[in-house]
Amino acid sequence: MTRVTSAQKIAAARAEGRPALIGYLPAGFPDVPTSIEAAVALAENGVDIIEIGIPYSDPVMDGEVIQAATVQALANGFRVADVFEIVEGITARTDAAVMVMTYWNPVLRMGVDEFSRRFADAGGAGLITPDLVPEEAAEWLAASEKYDLERVFLIAPSSTPERVQRTVDVSSGFIYCVSLMGVTGARAEVSSAAQAVVDAAHAAGAENACVGLGVSRREHVEEIGAYADGVIVGTALVAALRDGAVAAVGALAAELSGAAAPSNKELA
Repeated sequence: MTRVTSAQKIAAARAEGRPALIGYLPAGFPDVPTSIEAAVALAENGVDIIEIGIPYSDPVMDGEVIQAATVQALANGFRVADVFEIVEGITARTDAAVMVMTYWNPVLRMGVDEFSRRFADAGGAGLITPDLVPEEAAEWLAASEKYDLERVFLIAPSSTPERVQRTVDVSSGFIYCVSLMGVTGARAEVSSAAQAVVDAAHAAGAENACVGLGVSRREHVEEIGAYADGVIVGTALVAALRDGAVAAVGALAAELSGAAAPSNKELA
């Protein structure tokens, strides 16, 4: 199986003069088959990179909407091993790069090497690890090299220049730039700190810096895309799936990507 990487998708978007669009959905919400269909709908409506979150009982970064979705997925019987079925279901039907966002404990519990091997076999591109710092990531660094997986670490407005440099040095694929101090959630405006975090990543040598937290509308994508290499949307998509099923996810993805934007030809 030829795996598509996030770096490849970001480069392709850059060649088209736009930021890559990254869409997040929880694995197994509301159930495994629906989570696959929702992710496929993202890819069919302009999303370049699909980020699948593993439900976790003690999240530190997730806001209310995503927490509620992951609690429901767990209550409906989701198990960590189900994520490989989901990733394979998406990669078999789309050309999107598929990342998994996970807190580190589920990976440790399965075994870092086993998780990485099964994820690579399913066609996954790499892992986004919000609570893993480079200094504690030796086992993951080794497994990611062994199975050719991308490593996405996070930086935030509070990250020191030394921390940013260390993170950039060990990351591959892209740097996840947290735009604000807090948890996930759709917001009316993009944090003013977002550009500074992206600039810091680029200054440290990051080729790809993508912004997440708070993005919910097309204008946010356009605003962030002026300085970032990719834009990450999560809570708004999860709410769409909760309220309007797969069709609503596809419709919002089309809006965010600009695929559903009205034509201006009549006005020319």
